[in-house]
Amino acid sequence: MNNYCAEKMIRSFGQVIRYAVVGVLSNLLGYLVYLMATYLGAAPKLTMTLLYGVGASVGFIGNRKLTFMHKGRVLSSGLRYCVAHCLGYCINLALLYIFVDNLGYSHQWIQAIAIFIVAGFLFIALKFFVFIDLNPAIMESK
Repeated sequence: MNNYCAEKMIRSFGQVIRYAVVGVLSNLLGYLVYLMATYLGAAPKLTMTLLYGVGASVGFIGNRKLTFMHKGRVLSSGLRYCVAHCLGYCINLALLYIFVDNLGYSHQWIQAIAIFIVAGFLFIALKFFVFIDLNPAIMESK
């Protein structure tokens, strides 16, 4: 394995670790709020929708600055971030609809599982679609 591949693997591993730290902290807090809100009678899909929006907004800053250390344009990466999160939201909503509404599983368990499924999808989307460096001159100098 050459130095470039080794450096790229180390960089990706660091991104996974930082993504996990940002994600665990924000998702744990969000999930606890979800459990409390639904316990108090809030509808699961509405609660997930509100919390998803708040979590995604906070996550943009954390993932841009800490996880991927992105130096590109905020507006273009922000638009791609919105697209990625719209898809993540649809995955989350589909999981709740299929497994809770149609198959009768507990929303608490399905939402907990959905957090991990959506997080995996979003890491790939953020790494390869949102926080990429689109300037080829910069890419060649790395």
